[in-house]
Amino acid sequence: MTAVRLGLRENAAQFSVLVAVNAFVGAMVGLERSTLPLVGRDDFHLTSSAAVLSFIVAFGLVKACTNLAAGTLAQRVGRRRLLIAGWAAALPVPLLIAAAPSWAWIVAANALLGVNQGLAWSMTVVMKIDLVGPRRRGLALGLNEAAGYGGVALAAGLAGLLATQFAARDVLVIAGAAIAVIGLLLSVLFVRDTAGHVALEQAHDHPDADGAPPRLRTAFAHATYRVPALRSCSQAGLVNNLNDGLAWGLVPLFLAAHGASVAQVGLVAAVYPGVWSVAQIATGHWSDTIGRKPLIVAGMLLQSAALAALALSGGRVAIATATAALLGIGTAMVYPTLIAAMSDSVSPIARAPVVGVYRFWRDMGYAIGALIAGTVADALGYGGAVAIVAGLTAASGLWVLRDMPADRRGGVASVPPSGTPVGVPVRETRA
Repeated sequence: MTAVRLGLRENAAQFSVLVAVNAFVGAMVGLERSTLPLVGRDDFHLTSSAAVLSFIVAFGLVKACTNLAAGTLAQRVGRRRLLIAGWAAALPVPLLIAAAPSWAWIVAANALLGVNQGLAWSMTVVMKIDLVGPRRRGLALGLNEAAGYGGVALAAGLAGLLATQFAARDVLVIAGAAIAVIGLLLSVLFVRDTAGHVALEQAHDHPDADGAPPRLRTAFAHATYRVPALRSCSQAGLVNNLNDGLAWGLVPLFLAAHGASVAQVGLVAAVYPGVWSVAQIATGHWSDTIGRKPLIVAGMLLQSAALAALALSGGRVAIATATAALLGIGTAMVYPTLIAAMSDSVSPIARAPVVGVYRFWRDMGYAIGALIAGTVADALGYGGAVAIVAGLTAASGLWVLRDMPADRRGGVASVPPSGTPVGVPVRETRA
């Protein structure tokens, strides 16, 4: 049997498999980015933005709750089993979309997609953190998120292009079925569980800690409001996905209302996650050097500026494309860095529950963003909705600046050389 070792190079083969799996996870949701809002408008004749964006509300709520459950179950059930379960949940999604006689079926399909994303993406994230150990965590997460959002970008662009030649729903169904089957097969045949890596890091860096993960209520309290380093990450993650939900659900309608073609909508929908995907390899690695906090604050403020420019663009495709690129850069600065900051602040045994709570709040942003964007767009128009989300994003960045502790390098308090954890305690005191 091969000895268990920590490190990116030491686990290159398994890490690469997980990178490939997460690319398919991202592609599964990317298919909808450029087409599903238009399907709601054209195939189901929905006239309310709030009604169209209901599929994102369902997706966000279910994914958020699945993240929370996955974080709690990962230590008991096993990472690999949850990853396979996530792909099993994806198999009915294209069938529901194909057979849908009403928009309610599309909403139900996206609830299952939320289960798929919550289990599969969460487990690829946690398993990569398990494999590499504390030293190159930012780079590992940058690679993971780059693969996932590279899949999102590629699928969004190709789906928009193919939808100019074929029915958008047919594109979603055929491509979605292929992706779900391939992702499931990769996970079953090639992915190995990482429980041994967790045990090794726990024994090496935290030998005096309790061997059991914290209870859900303990992890939830610490990650939500009790520990400044964790609560500032949780709220920033929520707001980040709030504006991502707007980009997913409202921007295609905004551009189409100003005369953009399906192909042009697909271009803008692909540029944002495409830039985000490529850039976060560098930003994740950068955060290992300078610390987490500077990138999180700067990234949230850059996102806000990009959204403000989009709100003033009048729906012009050239400006929308440029703002999508800026939004992608800002998100790349934030996305892997937030998860790395959460992981820095807890011991290995507490990692999955705490990251699960963070991902719960982060993906609640999809639901809250869709509700805000849809309701405000119906009342004030698309530009007004984008402007309000820009303001919320700026406020979130300032919250991190004020609330997140900093070390001498300017970043969030990170794992010191001894590996001593900060933040959520591993040992829980019971009455």
